[in-house]
Amino acid sequence: MSQPSSLSFLAVKCGRVEEIKTQEENSSKPMSHVHGIDSELLQRLVNDALIWSSLHGLLVGDKNVQRSGKVPGVGMVHAPFALLPISFPESHWRQACELAPIFNELADRVSLDGNFLQHSLSRTKKVDVFTSRLLDIHSKMLEIGKKEDIRLGLLRSDYMLDEKTKLLLQIELNTISSSFPGLSCLVSDLHRSLLNQYKEPLGLDSRRIPGNSAVSQFAEALAKAWTEYNNPRAVVMFVVQPAERNMYDQHWLSTILKERHDVTTIRKTLAEIDEQAELLPDGTLLVGGQAIAVIYFRAGYAPTDYPSESEWKARLLMEQSSAVKCPSISYHLAGTKKIQQELAKPNVLERFLENKDDIAKVRKCFSGLWSLDDSIIVKDAIEKPEFYVMKPQREGGGNNIYGDDVRKTLLRLQEERTEEDAAYILMQRIFPTITPTFLMRDGICHKDHAVSELGIYGAYLRNKDNVIMNEECGYLMRTKVSSSNEGGVAAGFAVLDSLYLA
Repeated sequence: MSQPSSLSFLAVKCGRVEEIKTQEENSSKPMSHVHGIDSELLQRLVNDALIWSSLHGLLVGDKNVQRSGKVPGVGMVHAPFALLPISFPESHWRQACELAPIFNELADRVSLDGNFLQHSLSRTKKVDVFTSRLLDIHSKMLEIGKKEDIRLGLLRSDYMLDEKTKLLLQIELNTISSSFPGLSCLVSDLHRSLLNQYKEPLGLDSRRIPGNSAVSQFAEALAKAWTEYNNPRAVVMFVVQPAERNMYDQHWLSTILKERHDVTTIRKTLAEIDEQAELLPDGTLLVGGQAIAVIYFRAGYAPTDYPSESEWKARLLMEQSSAVKCPSISYHLAGTKKIQQELAKPNVLERFLENKDDIAKVRKCFSGLWSLDDSIIVKDAIEKPEFYVMKPQREGGGNNIYGDDVRKTLLRLQEERTEEDAAYILMQRIFPTITPTFLMRDGICHKDHAVSELGIYGAYLRNKDNVIMNEECGYLMRTKVSSSNEGGVAAGFAVLDSLYLA
């Protein structure tokens, strides 16, 4: 794979069995047959991958089984995954890894600047009820002078490699519920296993798949935060959605916390926390009679997580407690799209980072980001909507606006002349390399052209001025059909993948 043809070779090996043909081959033979991955070999690969997934816990709840998101072990199906790893330039992989500690520090410093957060989101607050409620909690914490001595961030910075410019460009920085640290590691292991088992017919070297220790490093960060809290009887609480089909990704973290660090975890929904929680005068949070050392949010990032006032009461109560929040309300707000856009403005990064090399590295990976009060950009987006994405202040996939809908939405906002435009930002659309690949979902192998998005996990922990952990923590590769705009695995748009360094 060190030959110049390595990129195209992997694309060929992952290629479509029946329809995709190389341009140079004027042949009616399927690409898979021409390059040795015939239907028999493909079936063996699929079968072995499905067995491996079942034996190693690469699982999610089956949406067709009603109890699958509530009762562990009931209604399980393999997580969606790519059958073989996606080729990715090693230089850009290393660039993304080097950025992680810088973004960790940046998120922490932004979260400490309450005035910046409140001011930057002030217009958004008027038109976005969800962001407004989060800002209200943040304001209350500022008013009472609430300090978070122990600060924990489990982050993920997502990137795409732009085909035209060959630049690695950031999609977003996730500061709440950075999912798949557990399952992403398993996909790397699965691909390594398949490449070893089928080394001769595939001609790929499993050593080119980088190690992925996301789940163990996230567990280590949670365990260290638990240690800093300094109450041996306290537990780590996972805040989860009522019906969580991605529970096994979370259970991998819980299992490693218990087995390697002897830290006990509990799982509670926001509604259960409101019902069972008690805040002691010294700030200790009790839930069901148990003291909570660390609160790890895998819910609370979407408006649908707050169907009643009960959930909002729980969020406020947790914020008022002395428990370590991952994330705190300020960390949550630091990851909003509007803050991402504000940081891309000239001279704003300098407010939070001193090192000029770090600033240059961060700025290099910023894609074009604009507010909708930039009339020149809005005019261009109306004329050429295919080059832009409209993003609301939402997490979890399935929320963005693409294509002609960008033009229609911008024209509607102009006509209505309300302040709704503050609920959105405009972002440069990135066009990554399109690669033929095999996508596995529900036991079925689907062949199609696909694009990929690289997420780099990061962990940041400090107690007052003492930085205990600031590390890059492995990766998440997601691959989706190139015709799909959205990219969330849990939302049903993408599959889990791994890297093959070229």
